[in-house]
Amino acid sequence: MMLEKNVFIGRNVLIDPGYNWLVSIGNDSVLSYGTIVLAHDGSLRNYTGYTRVGKVSIGSNTFIGAGSIIMPGVSIGDNVVIGAGSVVTKNVPDNSVAVGNPAVIVGSISKLINKHINNMHKCPVYEKMSKQTTEIIKEELKEGSAYIRTCFGKDLISVEEMNDSSKNM
Repeated sequence: MMLEKNVFIGRNVLIDPGYNWLVSIGNDSVLSYGTIVLAHDGSLRNYTGYTRVGKVSIGSNTFIGAGSIIMPGVSIGDNVVIGAGSVVTKNVPDNSVAVGNPAVIVGSISKLINKHINNMHKCPVYEKMSKQTTEIIKEELKEGSAYIRTCFGKDLISVEEMNDSSKNM
């Protein structure tokens, strides 16, 4: 298995134990809770005597949502978001958002970023979690959602910089 730098693998993630050497994951990517990455398909083994195998490539800056399944032979590009519970059976190009079973492309990463930047202007945004923050959030979440900074130790751009860059997209 090929893991690049800063790959986060959540709890209960399964990367095909028999064929993990066929899996590569790029820099700064996340495999969320319960993700399954398969590099083999043994569904017809009892009938044909063969198991189909295929490389799985997950690009850099890619987020795989909780409970997703990545099937053998699939290539997921850079800067991709795969929605929770998706089953990825086909290649997903760079800068895409894909969701569903089977996963289909529903938009671009830039549109998803812009949507969340706009939402951040409409709901609470917290820079750090503390006991006091959790109590405040409990009250505010009765009204909807909030945003909490969860990426520490990385060079992140500010919301204002994101707004400026999104105007140029």
